[in-house]
Amino acid sequence: MKKLLAVTACPTGIAHTYMAAESIQKAANEKNVQIKVETRGAVGVENGLTPEEIAEAHAIIIAADTDVDESRFEGKPVVKVPVAQGIKIPGELIEQALAKEATAPVASSSAGTEKSSAETKTSSGNSIYKNLMNGVSNMLPLVVAGGLIIALSFLWGINPPEGSLGASLGAIGGAAMGLMIPILAGFIAFSIAGKSGLAPGLVGGVMAGSLGAGFLGGIIAGFLAGYVVKFLIKVIKLPKSFEGLKPILLIPLLSVLIVGLLMHYVIGTPLAALMGALTSWLQSMGSVNAVLLGAVLGAMMAIDMGGPFNKTAYTFAVGLLGSGVFGPMAAVMAAGMTPPLGIWLATVMAPKKFTTEERGAGKVAGFLGLSFITEGAIPFGAADPLRMIPAFMVGSGVAGALSMAFGAALRAPHGGIFVMAIPNAITNVLLYALAIVIGTVVTAVLVNILKRNKITV
Repeated sequence: MKKLLAVTACPTGIAHTYMAAESIQKAANEKNVQIKVETRGAVGVENGLTPEEIAEAHAIIIAADTDVDESRFEGKPVVKVPVAQGIKIPGELIEQALAKEATAPVASSSAGTEKSSAETKTSSGNSIYKNLMNGVSNMLPLVVAGGLIIALSFLWGINPPEGSLGASLGAIGGAAMGLMIPILAGFIAFSIAGKSGLAPGLVGGVMAGSLGAGFLGGIIAGFLAGYVVKFLIKVIKLPKSFEGLKPILLIPLLSVLIVGLLMHYVIGTPLAALMGALTSWLQSMGSVNAVLLGAVLGAMMAIDMGGPFNKTAYTFAVGLLGSGVFGPMAAVMAAGMTPPLGIWLATVMAPKKFTTEERGAGKVAGFLGLSFITEGAIPFGAADPLRMIPAFMVGSGVAGALSMAFGAALRAPHGGIFVMAIPNAITNVLLYALAIVIGTVVTAVLVNILKRNKITV
């Protein structure tokens, strides 16, 4: 019997990682195929693959949106896809892996050795997204911890008294948030160029923050640092006796110098002006523009429920926290809670439209929704995307638009309904809760209108 192995990973390492692992394991069990799935989540590697297991395996499935070291799979056939595919088409992935030749080299699931220009563009786009998400995934623990600690400091008021525990909490949270941009830039560069990219990426990120270029500056600094390092590694040629100087002396010196000078003299000032203009516009925009922005961010949170659009909207909102703009963060969290909460409410309102298993999954989705884990709606969206995803997008768009219309502002980047218990963490908290409720009801009604009956009991 052929044995398979799999690895799953997503940028945040929370929901997609484990949902893909569960789907792949379930599909393998249904096909009576022996498989072991390694998860690379927020808590690290779990159920790790051993060298012995890799040696015995027929093929490997990698369902990941972050970099996974494939060197350990050298000589083994590899089916490589985005993590969402591990959730949506696990059976197909298993069939592809079983059909691979045992002597095939490490390769992606794309057929053929020649890539068309369209495939090359797609691969390039995936690479850019993976590099960006590598930075975001390493940044998020700092943002979440720092933001929530700052929110806790508000128990002592918006400006806690000097020397109080609230002031200490604010300082701790501020220190964590202060590392957001350097870590974002550093790990984007790390994803592109390995360890050599980390130093110029971190320096570029620090300069982006100090120059006022914000998270946009951090993203550009990260990509700049990564590609500068790759270029230097390629063009610098030394005699073998001096080759050891490249990684220790020349690459760090030149890359930090180049990135630092470009950030200081070329990139920093225009980006600071752009961030300043964006911040000013967001702070002064009228109610119509605010509602439109909330609707767009809300729809983005629901369209792929943890995928590129969702992460783009979330990253945009998180980046604005450092600029003192808190409205988009509130809209994004409200919209992200709405799809799973809407699914739960839909199963309560019209149980005949759902199987027993779906009703149970709806309860789980409801809890995930309360915790601001949009991915709880993925099983329903993946099973019937043409009906469910439009319902999710409309409901989330309504929640995001109402959040902005009500003037809600959220100072913490996560926490779901639980952060509402912290005084001053959310402005206009009752109206904010109303926005979430209305978005949830709209989602549930649309889901039940569009969804066909499954059972009659």
